[in-house]
Amino acid sequence: MAKILIPTPLRQYTEKHDSVELEGGSVGEVLLSLTTKFPDLRKQIFTDEGKLRSFVNVYLNDEDIRYLKKDATPVAAGDTLSIVPSIAGGATGVAEPPTATLSKDEILRYSRHLIMPEVGMEGQLKLKNAKVLLVGTGGLGAPLGLYLSAAGIGRIGLVDFDVVDFTNLQRQVIHGTKDVGRKKLDSAADKMLDINPNIQIDRYETALDSSNAMDILAPYDIVIDGTDNFPTRYLVNDACVILKKPNVYGSIFRFEGQASIFGYPGGPCYRCLYPEPPPPGLVPSCAEGGVLGILPGTIGLIQATEAVKLILGAGDPLIGRLLLYDALAMRFRELKLRRNPECPVCGDHPTVTKLIDYQQFCGMPHREEAPVATAQEGDIDPVEVKAKIDRGDDFILIDVREPHEYQICNIPTAKLIPLGELPRRVNELDSSKEIVAHCKSGVRSGKAVDFLKQAGFRARNMKGGILAWSDKVDPRVPKY
Repeated sequence: MAKILIPTPLRQYTEKHDSVELEGGSVGEVLLSLTTKFPDLRKQIFTDEGKLRSFVNVYLNDEDIRYLKKDATPVAAGDTLSIVPSIAGGATGVAEPPTATLSKDEILRYSRHLIMPEVGMEGQLKLKNAKVLLVGTGGLGAPLGLYLSAAGIGRIGLVDFDVVDFTNLQRQVIHGTKDVGRKKLDSAADKMLDINPNIQIDRYETALDSSNAMDILAPYDIVIDGTDNFPTRYLVNDACVILKKPNVYGSIFRFEGQASIFGYPGGPCYRCLYPEPPPPGLVPSCAEGGVLGILPGTIGLIQATEAVKLILGAGDPLIGRLLLYDALAMRFRELKLRRNPECPVCGDHPTVTKLIDYQQFCGMPHREEAPVATAQEGDIDPVEVKAKIDRGDDFILIDVREPHEYQICNIPTAKLIPLGELPRRVNELDSSKEIVAHCKSGVRSGKAVDFLKQAGFRARNMKGGILAWSDKVDPRVPKY
């Protein structure tokens, strides 16, 4: 039997199993056994035509088999198959030759570097001459900013347009309680300059997009991807390949993280790993799925380490390798990546030679400031829902969030049916009654209403979810 490792985003379709052992003589047969055992998983990893989705990779004993005939690739007893979906993160000559010098104070500051033969005066001067761009000052950007400034990177660019929120403080350690409401750029820059006043910080208070990315990335030696959405991730990848700049990648979700280096000459890019993004809403963001607050520290420090190694020209960088981290198991795994010669960006005959509309490429509406669904015809306001409850109207209020969210806060009269369970629990609902669905912000409940309408129910979505209920109906209900 072969062992199949199930990643966190797909475990909701495998009855929470993180691994299963199944029979099969080939990769195709094992995957067929898997989707037969867990039918809900099939549409998550296969297209309607039976092809493996482009945002899902399968590894056999940590070997990349994307460009082999997966259906016919033999599997032996004891082999391990890894399903790796995308997760809504020695080289020399990166930095310019040293031209600056170190002051007496800097020599004292960096003394623990200087006594290392792998760094020394020459290496520290490389760090001082280096120019690194951080895209994002959030979960990953926080440890990156702290440690790269402490390491003495001479010029650091920061790209962000958000403000500090209370929900950031659990993981974005560069910001403090007193910074809530401040621009993240200002909060991060102040902390970094306090750590090391010898560095230069460039601030770009803007959303990175196709109109400005090339100009913003151009002055820097290395770009570090600390983004939390697919459009920006593909944008950063393509811009780095076109500009021939290394892209130090990291991504996080719940207890799991990924890290690699893309866009390095001769190595793969992000599109070699995931040619296309997942459909909107299939892969939850950290705001929807959560993230262990410590996790971005681990992945961000790996990214910082890889950037420093590239600048120094030391060690074995993560080029052609994808590092996977499972915090619950406290286990690191490494998968080999191959450059795809047919990649539209970094392949032998690239077809993407300039930046495109990445919101459209990812099938998403243009950027919104908060993950709150826009109002749709037929939606119902929380105040009206409260009035219906008070009048004793005969309707069903369902909460389609997860049980752990329900424990945080809830509306007492609501029936909990998580969105993923709704198709098999729909028989619990009375089709003769009107149904009102709610979630955290209105996004998931909007999907629930669409499903219920198709199933013949009269259903409405409570606008803004329980966050709006807290604002308009009961301020005692906590926000999260």
